[in-house]
Amino acid sequence: MDPITLYRPVGLKELELILDTGATAFPPRLHWQPIFYPVMNQPYAEQIALEWNTRDEFSGYCGAVTAFDLPSGFLSRYDVQNVGGEIHNELWVPAEELSEFNQQISGGIRVVKVFFGDRFKMPEHPATAALLRRFR
Repeated sequence: MDPITLYRPVGLKELELILDTGATAFPPRLHWQPIFYPVMNQPYAEQIALEWNTRDEFSGYCGAVTAFDLPSGFLSRYDVQNVGGEIHNELWVPAEELSEFNQQISGGIRVVKVFFGDRFKMPEHPATAALLRRFR
């Protein structure tokens, strides 16, 4: 089956957790996060990363857009959810299915774009800092 590329905007902490897996998996959701929501296109991921993550202290004032591929057959179990405008399409993956979702990722998780807010400070995490310097 043909792979489908999905995107996920992440802040610094989530990026560090992804890199700690060798860029092969997304971290488990926090207890107050019942769903994992990858988005269907890069412009939407960039909008979130720029407009939300770069202004958010919890995100480290940094928004990284990740891209990753999954088989279309596996993804067909999830309905596309439109949460706003024409480009605001995402999948809602229940948190308890994230481990299985991660196992379907082929080729790893790639960082394709990074946005830095005014209050961004380079992290001490070596792999994250090295990666972010390539986008700075």
